[in-house]
Amino acid sequence: MKLTSCLERGLGDMNVLKVFLGSPRGLNLRNILWHGFASPGEIAPKYCAMMVLLTAGLGQLLQSYLQQTHLTLAHRSFVTLTNLEDLIVFPDVTHEMLSVLEEVMVKSTFILEIMLPYWETALTKFKAHRFADCAILLLTQLETGLRKVFATVNKCPKRLLIAESTALYTTFDEVLAKHLSDGEINQLPLFLGEPAMEFLWDFLNHQTGPRVRDRLSHGEINLREFPKEMTNQLLAFSLVLLLRFIDEDLLSVFKLEDNSETNACRSLIRKIMCELCHHVPESHGVFNDVDKLPTERWPQVLRELCSVPIPTLFCPRVVLEVAAVLRSISTQCQRVSAQVVAASQLRHRQWVARTLRSRQRQNYLRMLSSVRLLSPALYLILLLVALELVSVHAVCGKSACECRQYLRFLKSILQYTENLVAYTSCEKNKWNETINLTHTALLKIWTFSEKKQMLVHLAKKSTSKVVL
Repeated sequence: MKLTSCLERGLGDMNVLKVFLGSPRGLNLRNILWHGFASPGEIAPKYCAMMVLLTAGLGQLLQSYLQQTHLTLAHRSFVTLTNLEDLIVFPDVTHEMLSVLEEVMVKSTFILEIMLPYWETALTKFKAHRFADCAILLLTQLETGLRKVFATVNKCPKRLLIAESTALYTTFDEVLAKHLSDGEINQLPLFLGEPAMEFLWDFLNHQTGPRVRDRLSHGEINLREFPKEMTNQLLAFSLVLLLRFIDEDLLSVFKLEDNSETNACRSLIRKIMCELCHHVPESHGVFNDVDKLPTERWPQVLRELCSVPIPTLFCPRVVLEVAAVLRSISTQCQRVSAQVVAASQLRHRQWVARTLRSRQRQNYLRMLSSVRLLSPALYLILLLVALELVSVHAVCGKSACECRQYLRFLKSILQYTENLVAYTSCEKNKWNETINLTHTALLKIWTFSEKKQMLVHLAKKSTSKVVL
C-alpha cells in the first residue's frame, strides 16, 4: 500500500499537507527550507504557526483513529550513529576555532550575505550544546554554498536559485554527482579536490556511512542525543570551505605560510640546516644521516653543542671579539623568543575572553603565522652560533681582510636579530615585516655559507662528542 493511502486511511484527506509540504506545485516548505533555498525572514511566521497547528492536529486525528480501530502505534527505534571514530578527520572545535569562524564568516564569499544569520545561529546552537540544531543549519547552508560553487564552476548560473515547480531542484545529490544531468563531467569534484569530496561522501552519501543528512531530514535520529563529534566535524569542514573562498587580503592573514617569500624562507632554512648539520661533531656514528635531522632533535643538538667547553684564557683579541658578537646574537634571539611567548600568551587570553578588536584579532593571526617561520629560523641561527662558537679559535687562521669580512657577516646577523626584537615588541607588532627581514638574513647566511668562509668550514674535524 502506498504511503499516501496509509496516511489518508488514518488521517483523512492529505490536500492541506500537500499544499504546505509535499507538492512542488504548492508551498513545498519542507524542500525549500531543507535544501537551503529560503533566506531568513523569507518564510512568513504565519506558515510556521500553521505547521505547529497542523502537527498538533495530526496528533489528535491519529489518536482518534487508534481508539476507533483499537490499534497500537509502534514507533520505530531511533538510529544510533556508531563507529564515528573511524570518520574523525579534524580535531575537536575549540573556542579559538569558533572565534576564527566568526571572523571568517563575514569575509568568505562562500556564504551568501543574506544567509549569514543562519551561520551565526548555528554557532550559537553549538555553544549551547544544541548539536543537532547546529548540524541541521550547517547542512542546509553547506548545500547553499556548494550549489553556488557548483553553478560557477560548471558555468550554469541559472541553476543557482532554481526552486520552481517546473524545474529540477539543484540539490546535494546533483552537486556531488560525477556527471551533470546532460552527461557532462561535474567540475565541482575537480575544483574541491578528492579529500573534500571524500569527506562529503563519507558523511552524507555512502550507504555504510552515517548518512547524517538523510537521517536528520527523515527524523531517524534522537536530536537530544545527537553526537557532538559529528557536529565538530561539520563545523571544522565548514571552516576549511570558508577559508577556501576568502578574499585575498584576509587570506594572507590566515594562510601566511603560502606566501612565496615564506616558502622561500623555508627552502633556505632546509638548505642551510642541511649544510650546518654536516659540521655537527660526530658521536660514534650515532648520527649518520646529516641530511635528515628532524626538527624535534634541534634542541638536543643545541644543548650538546653548548656543553662543549671553549678555552678563553689568553685568547687572541679577534677570538674574543667574535665570541662577543656571537653571544650578542644569542642574547637577542632569547629576547625575541621571550617577547613572542609573552605576546602569544596575552593575545591568547584576550582571544578566548573575546576582548580583542577586529584589527587586533587579525594582528594576532598574523603573529601565529609568523611564529611558524620564526621558530625554525631562530633555531637555525642558534645552531649557527653554537657551531661557530665551538670552532671560534679557527678565526685565527683567517687573514686580516677575511676577519673583517667575517665580522661584517656576523654583525649583519646581529642587526637582523636586533630588528626582530624591535618588530616583535608589543609597541610595534610588525609581524609581516619579520618575514622580509628573515628572508634577507637567510640569503646572507646561505651566500656566506656557499663561500665556505664560516669557522666550521675552516676548523679541523672536532673530536668532541655530541650524543643524539
